Amino acid sequence: MLQFEDTNVIALLIDYQVRLLPSIYNYEFLEAQTVNFIKGCRILELPILTIQQYTKGLGDTSDKLKEALGDFNYIEKISFSCCGNTEFINELNKLGKKNILVAGIEAHICVQQTVLDLVKLGYNVQVLADCIGSRKDIDRIYAERRMERAGAAITTMESALFELLKSADHPKRKEISNLVK
Repeated sequence: MLQFEDTNVIALLIDYQVRLLPSIYNYEFLEAQTVNFIKGCRILELPILTIQQYTKGLGDTSDKLKEALGDFNYIEKISFSCCGNTEFINELNKLGKKNILVAGIEAHICVQQTVLDLVKLGYNVQVLADCIGSRKDIDRIYAERRMERAGAAITTMESALFELLKSADHPKRKEISNLVK
């Protein structure tokens, strides 16, 4: 459960790239959920870190995500874990937030390795089950189990956004409600 204020949370988007995304199981649903997650983060004014794995080979972040993100910068990595990238670690330290909502692909490689490292580093991590994917769904399923056993919480995009709202009188509740309908 998210036991923190939205001012202490960041979103992390891992490797939603044009040459990788179409090979992911049920990718249209995954992409649509992630677009809504991005929109929800923007409504709640959460910082969003976008990561790309070897852009030269896997291409840019998908157009739909780029549109939802608006003006954004990405951090390039070649290590599977985002934590293997100095620029990423520096950005985390600069933001100074200990609570991370994670979305990305592939669940059993880059997402899992990043989440395991973030948990080891003392971050509170929530993985959005409807915003992660792998080429084979069984890989996603077992990655979720492993990440949860390691200390990450598994939730959904809608659940995380409403947990950040905390109550029906939140000034952004209506915008979030309309987004997830």
